[in-house]
Amino acid sequence: MTLALDPAAQDLLFREAHTANTFTDEPVSEEQVQAIYDLVKYAPTAFNQSPLRIVLVRSAEARERLVPHMAEGNQPKTASAPLVAILAADNEFHEELPALFPHAPQIKDIFFGERGNREQAAALNASLQAGYFIVGVRAAGLAAGPMTGFDPAGVQKEFLDDDHTPLMVVNIGKPGEDAWKPRLPRLGYEQVVTTV
Repeated sequence: MTLALDPAAQDLLFREAHTANTFTDEPVSEEQVQAIYDLVKYAPTAFNQSPLRIVLVRSAEARERLVPHMAEGNQPKTASAPLVAILAADNEFHEELPALFPHAPQIKDIFFGERGNREQAAALNASLQAGYFIVGVRAAGLAAGPMTGFDPAGVQKEFLDDDHTPLMVVNIGKPGEDAWKPRLPRLGYEQVVTTV
């Protein structure tokens, strides 16, 4: 059986996609980011809760505030990428549920009335959306450099509030010189999939 998606698109989104470690200085426009979001916003989350929130780090001043919170090996990449996105989970996402899940607005309180339940749901579903976002960046013909090597408490204090939990930082742009490391191995189908 073949996939419905064109082989060139399969390569762009998955097979030829790598985490970029260097970028050119070509800017990433607001229109490009809007197009990425307008594509990936349709991907599913539980109860359509859509808890991902994105902080775009564009200014030199904001970059100077972010870089010290990155792991040492990630600092040069974050300092030089044309655009950096902080992807966070909104732990108060339930306030939007009456609009996002209008046929059952009561789930806002039934399932997500307690903060612990919201935090767990927000982390899972925003992480799912982060994956969609990375694929969306690739669909725009850009490279993504997602990183979890950073100080979450520092990033939260500097850019977010107590209701938003940072999940990852993603460098975005056109790949630069020596952007890619060699492709690492992947597990085979038989190693991952079990039929019962």
